[in-house]
Amino acid sequence: MAKSSYKSGFVAIVGRPNVGKSTLMNQVIGQKIAIMSDKPQTTRNKIHGVYTTDQTQIVFLDTPGIHKRQSKLGDFMNNTALNTLKEVEAVLFLADTSEGFGGGDRFIIEQLKGVKTPVILVLNKIDKIDPEALLPMIEQYSKLHDFAEIVPISALNGNNVNRLLEQIEKYLPEGPQYYPADQITDHPEQFVCAELVREKILHMTREEVPHSIAVTIEDMRVQENGVVHISAVIFVERDSQKGIIIGKQGALLKEVGKQARQDIQNLLGSKIFLELWVKVKKDWRNQDRVLRDLGFHRDA
Repeated sequence: MAKSSYKSGFVAIVGRPNVGKSTLMNQVIGQKIAIMSDKPQTTRNKIHGVYTTDQTQIVFLDTPGIHKRQSKLGDFMNNTALNTLKEVEAVLFLADTSEGFGGGDRFIIEQLKGVKTPVILVLNKIDKIDPEALLPMIEQYSKLHDFAEIVPISALNGNNVNRLLEQIEKYLPEGPQYYPADQITDHPEQFVCAELVREKILHMTREEVPHSIAVTIEDMRVQENGVVHISAVIFVERDSQKGIIIGKQGALLKEVGKQARQDIQNLLGSKIFLELWVKVKKDWRNQDRVLRDLGFHRDA
């Protein structure tokens, strides 16, 4: 469907952990493809979301939050986010207006100074602040970097998101439609299903099992009756965490399965049978081999 006037390109979303990157991705795409949690550092892999219109296709890379590393997994997440900046036509720097400017923002801005592509400052969560506080915040950020555009939004409510898309389109070159119009992500369905299971665990375990979990899909197949059978394994680092996730008489794991099943059915458009298992991999976040096995590969 390539047209001479068609514009397309890749756009990275970067920012401190928990500023709303995944929420923005899901708002733009109109469907959940990135997990949302009130815990920081929940996004671990670059998630490609595809936004397509008759004139434009924008491929979003929702990167892990840039943060102070605490493990080899933390290294992977930071490297993924920073290397992404080299691959795109534009960068969205998301900042949380409700939290105010912080050291993490300053660190990211220092990284952005070496970026040659346009950087758009996106001031998120404006629904949570006094409107009069916005202008001083814009002035503060403007003194630290020469942003191509500054767009205040509420990713959760969708306020001003259409204007943000219009600003992004200004910086896209003429190019092909990389993906079919009805495709919203380039991740395999297994990856998104695993992420949806992990999201439910994060919501239900709160601080008891912070970031010590990983989820893989061991088997996914369509049965003769049309039901999609999915077998997923939840990895934790300690036996005590396994007990927490299973819960008393299996209650918590059952609830995780119930809620994840609904989201996965919405994603696939089919009835599913979801089977969950919990296994212990000691200190998996600091073991290179285990990280590779779980799909965390360092960027070159």
